[in-house]
Amino acid sequence: MSAAAVSLAPAAPAAAPLVPANPAEAMAFAALRWTWPFYFVGALYLVGPVLGWCLAALAVLSLYLGPAIRADLRPTGPVPPVVWGWFIGMAAMLVALWAGHADWGLGTKQTIKSSIGWAKGWALLALFPLAGAVLPIRREILVRGQCVVGLWTLALTPILFAAPQLGLPERIFTSPLKAVGGPGPEYFSVFLFTWDPGSWTPRWQFYAPWSPFAALLGVLQVCFALEERNIRWRSIGVAAGVTMILLSKSRMGLVGLVACTAGPRLMPLILRGWAWQALAAVAASFAVIGSAVGGAALDAVAAFKGARADSTRVRETLQRIAGERWQAEAFWTGHGTVHPGPHVVEYMPIGSHHTWWGLLFVKGVAGFAALLVPLVWQTLLALTDAARGPRGRLPLSVMMTIVLLSFGENLEIEAYMLWPGLILLGIHARELAARG
Repeated sequence: MSAAAVSLAPAAPAAAPLVPANPAEAMAFAALRWTWPFYFVGALYLVGPVLGWCLAALAVLSLYLGPAIRADLRPTGPVPPVVWGWFIGMAAMLVALWAGHADWGLGTKQTIKSSIGWAKGWALLALFPLAGAVLPIRREILVRGQCVVGLWTLALTPILFAAPQLGLPERIFTSPLKAVGGPGPEYFSVFLFTWDPGSWTPRWQFYAPWSPFAALLGVLQVCFALEERNIRWRSIGVAAGVTMILLSKSRMGLVGLVACTAGPRLMPLILRGWAWQALAAVAASFAVIGSAVGGAALDAVAAFKGARADSTRVRETLQRIAGERWQAEAFWTGHGTVHPGPHVVEYMPIGSHHTWWGLLFVKGVAGFAALLVPLVWQTLLALTDAARGPRGRLPLSVMMTIVLLSFGENLEIEAYMLWPGLILLGIHARELAARG
Protein backbone atom coordinates (compact mmCIF):
# COMPACT_ATOMS: atom_id res chain seq x y z
CA MET A 1 0.00 0.00 0.00
CA SER A 2 1.37 3.43 -0.95
CA ALA A 3 2.11 6.22 1.49
CA ALA A 4 -0.67 8.28 -0.08
CA ALA A 5 -3.19 5.52 0.51
CA VAL A 6 -2.09 5.19 4.09
CA SER A 7 -2.47 8.93 4.65
CA LEU A 8 -6.01 8.83 3.24
CA ALA A 9 -7.11 5.88 5.43
CA PRO A 10 -9.55 6.88 8.21
CA ALA A 11 -8.04 7.04 11.66
CA ALA A 12 -9.20 4.56 14.27
CA PRO A 13 -11.93 6.08 16.45
CA ALA A 14 -10.72 7.22 19.87
CA ALA A 15 -12.20 5.57 22.90
CA ALA A 16 -15.25 7.45 24.14
CA PRO A 17 -14.65 9.25 27.43
CA LEU A 18 -16.37 7.74 30.45
CA VAL A 19 -19.02 10.23 31.55
CA PRO A 20 -22.31 9.84 33.45
CA ALA A 21 -25.15 8.85 31.14
CA ASN A 22 -28.11 9.78 33.36
CA PRO A 23 -28.94 11.82 36.48
CA ALA A 24 -28.44 8.84 38.82
CA GLU A 25 -24.91 8.28 37.55
CA ALA A 26 -24.23 12.00 37.65
CA MET A 27 -25.26 12.18 41.33
CA ALA A 28 -23.09 9.21 42.30
CA PHE A 29 -20.08 10.38 40.29
CA ALA A 30 -20.31 13.94 41.64
CA ALA A 31 -20.50 12.67 45.22
CA LEU A 32 -17.32 10.64 44.66
CA ARG A 33 -15.46 13.33 42.75
CA TRP A 34 -16.14 15.91 45.47
CA THR A 35 -15.32 13.61 48.40
CA TRP A 36 -12.33 15.66 49.55
CA PRO A 37 -14.01 19.08 49.13
CA PHE A 38 -16.99 17.79 51.11
CA TYR A 39 -14.56 16.60 53.78
CA PHE A 40 -12.90 20.02 53.92
CA VAL A 41 -16.21 21.60 54.96
CA GLY A 42 -17.17 18.77 57.31
CA ALA A 43 -20.11 17.65 55.18
CA LEU A 44 -19.31 14.01 54.37
CA TYR A 45 -21.50 12.64 57.16
CA LEU A 46 -24.46 14.48 55.61
CA VAL A 47 -23.71 13.74 51.95
CA GLY A 48 -23.97 9.95 52.35
CA PRO A 49 -27.48 9.80 53.87
CA VAL A 50 -28.82 12.56 51.60
CA LEU A 51 -27.46 10.74 48.54
CA GLY A 52 -28.87 7.42 49.73
CA TRP A 53 -32.39 8.72 50.31
CA CYS A 54 -32.37 10.73 47.07
CA LEU A 55 -31.23 7.79 44.95
CA ALA A 56 -33.70 5.46 46.68
CA ALA A 57 -36.54 7.94 46.09
CA LEU A 58 -35.51 8.13 42.44
CA ALA A 59 -35.53 4.32 42.27
CA VAL A 60 -39.03 4.15 43.78
CA LEU A 61 -40.23 6.82 41.34
CA SER A 62 -38.69 4.87 38.47
CA LEU A 63 -40.46 1.69 39.57
CA TYR A 64 -43.76 3.54 39.97
CA LEU A 65 -43.69 5.37 36.64
CA GLY A 66 -42.08 2.56 34.65
CA PRO A 67 -42.10 3.37 30.91
CA ALA A 68 -43.57 6.81 31.64
CA ILE A 69 -40.30 8.08 33.13
CA ARG A 70 -37.52 9.45 30.93
CA ALA A 71 -35.75 6.69 28.99
CA ASP A 72 -32.39 6.95 30.78
CA LEU A 73 -33.99 6.44 34.20
CA ARG A 74 -36.30 3.52 33.45
CA PRO A 75 -35.96 0.63 35.90
CA THR A 76 -33.56 -2.08 34.85
CA GLY A 77 -35.88 -4.74 36.27
CA PRO A 78 -37.80 -5.70 39.39
CA VAL A 79 -36.23 -5.43 42.83
CA PRO A 80 -34.03 -8.55 43.32
CA PRO A 81 -34.90 -10.85 46.26
CA VAL A 82 -31.66 -10.12 48.14
CA VAL A 83 -32.43 -6.40 48.11
CA TRP A 84 -35.85 -7.18 49.60
CA GLY A 85 -33.91 -9.15 52.21
CA TRP A 86 -31.93 -6.04 53.11
CA PHE A 87 -35.11 -4.00 53.41
CA ILE A 88 -36.78 -6.56 55.66
CA GLY A 89 -33.66 -6.82 57.80
CA MET A 90 -33.23 -3.08 58.24
CA ALA A 91 -36.95 -2.65 58.98
CA ALA A 92 -36.60 -5.33 61.65
CA MET A 93 -33.64 -3.37 62.99
CA LEU A 94 -35.88 -0.33 63.44
CA VAL A 95 -38.56 -2.38 65.20
CA ALA A 96 -35.93 -3.83 67.55
CA LEU A 97 -34.72 -0.31 68.28
CA TRP A 98 -38.24 0.83 69.20
CA ALA A 99 -38.76 -2.24 71.37
CA GLY A 100 -35.49 -1.66 73.21
CA HIS A 101 -36.38 1.97 73.87
CA ALA A 102 -39.80 0.98 75.15
CA ASP A 103 -38.40 -1.75 77.43
CA TRP A 104 -35.91 0.64 79.03
CA GLY A 105 -38.22 3.65 79.14
CA LEU A 106 -35.90 5.89 77.15
CA GLY A 107 -38.69 8.30 76.23
CA THR A 108 -40.11 9.76 73.05
CA LYS A 109 -37.31 12.30 72.50
CA GLN A 110 -34.58 9.64 72.62
CA THR A 111 -36.63 7.29 70.44
CA ILE A 112 -37.04 9.96 67.75
CA LYS A 113 -33.33 10.79 67.92
CA SER A 114 -32.37 7.12 67.60
CA SER A 115 -34.82 6.63 64.71
CA ILE A 116 -33.16 9.51 62.85
CA GLY A 117 -29.84 7.81 63.55
CA TRP A 118 -31.25 4.62 62.00
CA ALA A 119 -32.25 6.60 58.91
CA LYS A 120 -28.68 7.90 58.58
CA GLY A 121 -27.08 4.52 59.30
CA TRP A 122 -28.71 1.12 59.08
CA ALA A 123 -31.27 2.25 56.49
CA LEU A 124 -28.47 3.00 54.02
CA LEU A 125 -27.61 -0.71 53.89
CA ALA A 126 -30.92 -1.20 52.08
CA LEU A 127 -31.33 2.12 50.24
CA PHE A 128 -28.09 2.06 48.28
CA PRO A 129 -28.49 -1.56 47.05
CA LEU A 130 -32.01 -0.61 45.92
CA ALA A 131 -30.59 2.26 43.89
CA GLY A 132 -27.95 0.03 42.33
CA ALA A 133 -30.46 -2.70 41.50
CA VAL A 134 -33.15 -0.48 39.94
CA LEU A 135 -31.42 2.55 38.46
CA PRO A 136 -29.19 2.24 35.35
CA ILE A 137 -25.93 2.94 37.18
CA ARG A 138 -22.87 1.31 35.62
CA ARG A 139 -20.02 -0.30 37.50
CA GLU A 140 -17.54 1.68 35.46
CA ILE A 141 -18.82 5.00 36.84
CA LEU A 142 -18.27 3.88 40.43
CA VAL A 143 -14.83 2.46 39.61
CA ARG A 144 -13.69 5.64 37.85
CA GLY A 145 -15.15 7.79 40.62
CA GLN A 146 -13.12 5.91 43.22
CA CYS A 147 -9.99 6.47 41.16
CA VAL A 148 -10.74 10.20 41.04
CA VAL A 149 -10.91 10.14 44.84
CA GLY A 150 -7.52 8.41 44.71
CA LEU A 151 -6.08 11.23 42.61
CA TRP A 152 -7.16 13.76 45.24
CA THR A 153 -5.63 11.55 47.94
CA LEU A 154 -2.25 11.25 46.24
CA ALA A 155 -2.14 15.00 45.57
CA LEU A 156 -2.86 15.85 49.21
CA THR A 157 -0.75 13.15 50.89
CA PRO A 158 2.54 15.15 50.83
CA ILE A 159 0.81 17.97 52.74
CA LEU A 160 -0.73 15.57 55.26
CA PHE A 161 2.57 13.72 55.70
CA ALA A 162 4.53 16.91 56.30
CA ALA A 163 2.05 18.35 58.81
CA PRO A 164 3.48 16.73 62.00
CA GLN A 165 7.06 17.52 60.95
CA LEU A 166 6.09 21.16 60.45
CA GLY A 167 4.39 21.35 63.85
CA LEU A 168 0.94 21.92 62.41
CA PRO A 169 -2.10 21.13 64.57
CA GLU A 170 -3.90 17.79 64.31
CA ARG A 171 -7.37 19.21 63.89
CA ILE A 172 -7.90 22.20 61.60
CA PHE A 173 -11.49 22.91 62.58
CA THR A 174 -14.87 21.37 63.39
CA SER A 175 -17.64 22.32 60.99
CA PRO A 176 -20.74 24.09 62.28
CA LEU A 177 -22.68 21.41 60.41
CA LYS A 178 -22.28 19.31 63.56
CA ALA A 179 -25.40 21.14 64.75
CA VAL A 180 -27.52 18.76 62.68
CA GLY A 181 -26.47 15.94 65.01
CA GLY A 182 -24.30 12.86 64.63
CA PRO A 183 -22.27 10.27 66.52
CA GLY A 184 -19.60 12.78 67.53
CA PRO A 185 -17.65 15.90 66.50
CA GLU A 186 -14.97 13.82 64.76
CA TYR A 187 -17.47 13.17 61.95
CA PHE A 188 -17.58 16.90 61.19
CA SER A 189 -13.91 17.71 61.85
CA VAL A 190 -11.04 18.18 59.41
CA PHE A 191 -7.80 16.51 60.53
CA LEU A 192 -4.31 16.71 59.09
CA PHE A 193 -3.19 13.76 61.23
CA THR A 194 -3.57 12.35 64.75
CA TRP A 195 -1.09 11.28 67.41
CA ASP A 196 -1.23 7.61 68.41
CA PRO A 197 -1.49 7.69 72.23
CA GLY A 198 0.23 4.30 72.51
CA SER A 199 3.42 5.10 70.59
CA TRP A 200 3.08 8.88 70.27
CA THR A 201 3.74 8.70 66.56
CA PRO A 202 1.57 10.29 63.87
CA ARG A 203 -1.19 8.38 62.09
CA TRP A 204 -3.24 9.64 59.19
CA GLN A 205 -6.97 9.21 58.72
CA PHE A 206 -7.42 11.07 55.40
CA TYR A 207 -11.16 11.75 54.94
CA ALA A 208 -12.35 9.22 57.53
CA PRO A 209 -13.21 10.04 61.16
CA TRP A 210 -10.37 7.82 62.44
CA SER A 211 -7.41 5.85 61.11
CA PRO A 212 -8.61 2.19 61.21
CA PHE A 213 -11.68 3.15 59.20
CA ALA A 214 -9.46 4.99 56.71
CA ALA A 215 -7.49 1.76 56.24
CA LEU A 216 -10.61 -0.20 55.29
CA LEU A 217 -11.65 2.59 52.93
CA GLY A 218 -8.18 2.18 51.42
CA VAL A 219 -8.88 -1.52 50.95
CA LEU A 220 -12.10 -0.68 49.09
CA GLN A 221 -10.15 1.87 47.05
CA VAL A 222 -7.70 -0.82 45.90
CA CYS A 223 -10.48 -3.34 45.17
CA PHE A 224 -12.36 -0.86 42.99
CA ALA A 225 -9.21 0.37 41.24
CA LEU A 226 -8.22 -3.18 40.24
CA GLU A 227 -11.38 -3.26 38.07
CA GLU A 228 -10.42 -0.07 36.20
CA ARG A 229 -9.62 -0.69 32.52
CA ASN A 230 -7.52 2.45 32.06
CA ILE A 231 -4.05 1.61 33.34
CA ARG A 232 -3.30 5.21 34.34
CA TRP A 233 -6.41 5.52 36.48
CA ARG A 234 -5.89 1.99 37.82
CA SER A 235 -2.36 2.84 38.95
CA ILE A 236 -3.57 6.02 40.63
CA GLY A 237 -6.35 4.19 42.48
CA VAL A 238 -4.17 1.33 43.69
CA ALA A 239 -1.39 3.68 44.81
CA ALA A 240 -3.85 5.85 46.73
CA GLY A 241 -5.44 2.87 48.46
CA VAL A 242 -2.11 1.39 49.52
CA THR A 243 -1.01 4.82 50.79
CA MET A 244 -4.14 5.06 52.96
CA ILE A 245 -3.56 1.59 54.39
CA LEU A 246 0.11 2.14 55.21
CA LEU A 247 -0.18 5.63 56.68
CA SER A 248 -3.22 4.72 58.77
CA LYS A 249 -1.01 2.11 60.51
CA SER A 250 -3.95 -0.25 60.90
CA ARG A 251 -3.43 -3.98 61.33
CA MET A 252 -6.88 -4.70 59.96
CA GLY A 253 -6.09 -2.73 56.83
CA LEU A 254 -3.02 -4.84 56.09
CA VAL A 255 -5.07 -8.03 56.50
CA GLY A 256 -7.77 -6.65 54.23
CA LEU A 257 -5.31 -5.58 51.54
CA VAL A 258 -4.23 -9.19 51.08
CA ALA A 259 -7.46 -11.05 51.81
CA CYS A 260 -9.94 -8.82 49.98
CA THR A 261 -7.88 -8.54 46.80
CA ALA A 262 -6.41 -12.04 46.48
CA GLY A 263 -9.32 -14.03 47.93
CA PRO A 264 -11.92 -13.26 45.23
CA ARG A 265 -9.38 -13.89 42.48
CA LEU A 266 -8.62 -17.34 43.88
CA MET A 267 -12.27 -18.37 44.06
CA PRO A 268 -12.40 -19.91 40.53
CA LEU A 269 -9.85 -22.47 41.73
CA ILE A 270 -12.54 -24.28 43.74
CA LEU A 271 -13.97 -25.47 40.42
CA ARG A 272 -10.61 -26.82 39.24
CA GLY A 273 -9.72 -30.43 39.97
CA TRP A 274 -5.98 -29.81 40.21
CA ALA A 275 -6.56 -27.16 42.88
CA TRP A 276 -8.37 -29.69 45.07
CA GLN A 277 -5.53 -32.19 44.54
CA ALA A 278 -3.01 -29.57 45.59
CA LEU A 279 -5.11 -28.75 48.64
CA ALA A 280 -5.25 -32.43 49.57
CA ALA A 281 -1.46 -32.66 49.30
CA VAL A 282 -1.05 -29.60 51.54
CA ALA A 283 -3.51 -31.05 54.07
CA ALA A 284 -1.60 -34.34 54.11
CA SER A 285 1.67 -32.53 54.71
CA PHE A 286 0.23 -31.07 57.91
CA ALA A 287 0.60 -34.50 59.48
CA VAL A 288 4.34 -33.79 59.47
CA ILE A 289 4.58 -30.02 59.82
CA GLY A 290 1.22 -29.25 61.42
CA SER A 291 2.52 -28.60 64.92
CA ALA A 292 5.23 -26.25 63.69
CA VAL A 293 2.80 -24.34 61.45
CA GLY A 294 0.26 -24.15 64.26
CA GLY A 295 2.85 -22.75 66.64
CA ALA A 296 3.96 -20.19 64.07
CA ALA A 297 0.34 -19.16 63.50
CA LEU A 298 -0.23 -18.66 67.23
CA ASP A 299 2.94 -16.59 67.44
CA ALA A 300 1.81 -14.50 64.49
CA VAL A 301 -1.59 -13.86 66.12
CA ALA A 302 0.12 -12.89 69.37
CA ALA A 303 2.43 -10.53 67.51
CA PHE A 304 -0.53 -9.08 65.62
CA LYS A 305 -2.37 -8.32 68.86
CA GLY A 306 0.78 -7.12 70.57
CA ALA A 307 1.46 -4.59 67.84
CA ARG A 308 -1.22 -2.43 69.47
CA ALA A 309 -1.68 -4.13 72.82
CA ASP A 310 -3.62 -1.29 74.47
CA SER A 311 -6.11 -1.14 71.62
CA THR A 312 -6.55 -4.92 71.70
CA ARG A 313 -7.12 -4.90 75.45
CA VAL A 314 -9.77 -2.17 75.26
CA ARG A 315 -11.62 -3.87 72.42
CA GLU A 316 -11.63 -7.28 74.11
CA THR A 317 -12.84 -5.78 77.39
CA LEU A 318 -15.60 -3.86 75.61
CA GLN A 319 -16.76 -7.06 73.91
CA ARG A 320 -16.73 -9.03 77.15
CA ILE A 321 -18.75 -6.40 79.02
CA ALA A 322 -21.22 -6.08 76.14
CA GLY A 323 -21.71 -9.86 75.99
CA GLU A 324 -22.19 -10.27 79.73
CA ARG A 325 -24.69 -7.41 80.02
CA TRP A 326 -26.59 -8.49 76.91
CA GLN A 327 -27.17 -11.99 78.25
CA ALA A 328 -28.01 -10.84 81.78
CA GLU A 329 -30.13 -7.77 81.05
CA ALA A 330 -31.57 -7.52 77.54
CA PHE A 331 -31.43 -10.76 75.57
CA TRP A 332 -34.08 -10.26 72.87
CA THR A 333 -34.20 -6.54 71.97
CA GLY A 334 -31.14 -5.12 73.72
CA HIS A 335 -30.63 -1.93 75.68
CA GLY A 336 -31.81 0.42 72.94
CA THR A 337 -28.63 2.51 72.94
CA VAL A 338 -24.94 2.36 73.85
CA HIS A 339 -23.99 2.96 77.49
CA PRO A 340 -21.03 4.90 78.89
CA GLY A 341 -18.04 2.66 79.56
CA PRO A 342 -15.91 2.51 82.73
CA HIS A 343 -12.33 3.64 83.17
CA VAL A 344 -10.99 0.15 82.32
CA VAL A 345 -12.11 0.68 78.70
CA GLU A 346 -10.98 4.33 78.66
CA TYR A 347 -14.64 5.42 78.88
CA MET A 348 -15.42 4.01 75.43
CA PRO A 349 -19.18 3.36 75.05
CA ILE A 350 -20.36 -0.19 75.74
CA GLY A 351 -21.72 -1.49 72.44
CA SER A 352 -19.15 0.25 70.24
CA HIS A 353 -16.05 -0.95 68.32
CA HIS A 354 -17.68 -4.20 67.18
CA THR A 355 -20.79 -4.53 65.02
CA TRP A 356 -21.92 -7.91 66.31
CA TRP A 357 -21.36 -7.41 70.03
CA GLY A 358 -22.72 -3.90 69.62
CA LEU A 359 -25.88 -5.25 67.99
CA LEU A 360 -26.39 -7.78 70.75
CA PHE A 361 -25.97 -5.09 73.41
CA VAL A 362 -28.09 -2.40 71.72
CA LYS A 363 -30.69 -4.43 69.78
CA GLY A 364 -30.38 -7.96 71.15
CA VAL A 365 -30.86 -11.18 69.20
CA ALA A 366 -33.47 -9.48 66.99
CA GLY A 367 -31.01 -6.88 65.71
CA PHE A 368 -28.23 -9.45 65.37
CA ALA A 369 -30.40 -11.66 63.12
CA ALA A 370 -31.68 -8.64 61.17
CA LEU A 371 -28.15 -7.99 59.90
CA LEU A 372 -26.85 -11.56 59.78
CA VAL A 373 -29.46 -12.97 57.38
CA PRO A 374 -29.10 -10.46 54.48
CA LEU A 375 -25.33 -10.24 55.02
CA VAL A 376 -24.90 -14.02 54.69
CA TRP A 377 -27.31 -14.09 51.74
CA GLN A 378 -25.41 -11.39 49.85
CA THR A 379 -22.06 -13.00 50.69
CA LEU A 380 -23.16 -16.40 49.35
CA LEU A 381 -24.30 -14.78 46.10
CA ALA A 382 -20.93 -13.07 45.73
CA LEU A 383 -19.01 -16.24 46.61
CA THR A 384 -20.80 -18.41 44.06
CA ASP A 385 -20.53 -15.81 41.29
CA ALA A 386 -16.84 -15.16 42.02
CA ALA A 387 -16.21 -18.89 41.66
CA ARG A 388 -17.84 -18.83 38.22
CA GLY A 389 -16.02 -15.84 36.79
CA PRO A 390 -14.69 -12.29 37.16
CA ARG A 391 -18.14 -10.67 37.50
CA GLY A 392 -18.30 -11.64 41.16
CA ARG A 393 -14.81 -10.51 42.17
CA LEU A 394 -15.59 -6.92 43.11
CA PRO A 395 -18.87 -7.73 44.92
CA LEU A 396 -17.04 -10.39 46.93
CA SER A 397 -14.25 -7.93 47.72
CA VAL A 398 -16.85 -5.46 48.98
CA MET A 399 -18.56 -8.10 51.13
CA MET A 400 -15.26 -9.31 52.58
CA THR A 401 -14.32 -5.73 53.47
CA ILE A 402 -17.70 -5.12 55.11
CA VAL A 403 -17.42 -8.36 57.10
CA LEU A 404 -13.88 -7.48 58.16
CA LEU A 405 -15.01 -3.99 59.11
CA SER A 406 -17.85 -5.41 61.21
CA PHE A 407 -15.36 -7.10 63.56
CA GLY A 408 -13.57 -3.88 64.42
CA GLU A 409 -16.06 -1.08 63.84
CA ASN A 410 -19.80 -0.30 63.92
CA LEU A 411 -21.23 -0.58 60.41
CA GLU A 412 -24.21 1.66 61.01
CA ILE A 413 -22.15 4.77 61.76
CA GLU A 414 -19.84 4.12 58.81
CA ALA A 415 -22.38 3.22 56.13
CA TYR A 416 -22.28 6.84 54.92
CA MET A 417 -18.78 6.16 53.52
CA LEU A 418 -19.42 2.62 52.27
CA TRP A 419 -22.07 3.67 49.78
CA PRO A 420 -20.12 3.00 46.52
CA GLY A 421 -19.73 -0.63 47.61
CA LEU A 422 -23.39 -0.85 48.63
CA ILE A 423 -24.52 0.46 45.23
CA LEU A 424 -22.20 -2.10 43.62
CA LEU A 425 -23.94 -4.87 45.57
CA GLY A 426 -27.26 -3.75 44.11
CA ILE A 427 -25.78 -3.67 40.61
CA HIS A 428 -24.49 -7.20 41.12
CA ALA A 429 -27.90 -8.40 42.33
CA ARG A 430 -29.42 -6.88 39.18
CA GLU A 431 -26.84 -8.63 36.97
CA LEU A 432 -27.52 -11.96 38.62
CA ALA A 433 -31.26 -11.54 38.16
CA ALA A 434 -30.87 -10.55 34.50
CA ARG A 435 -28.27 -13.07 33.32
CA GLY A 436 -28.11 -15.70 36.03
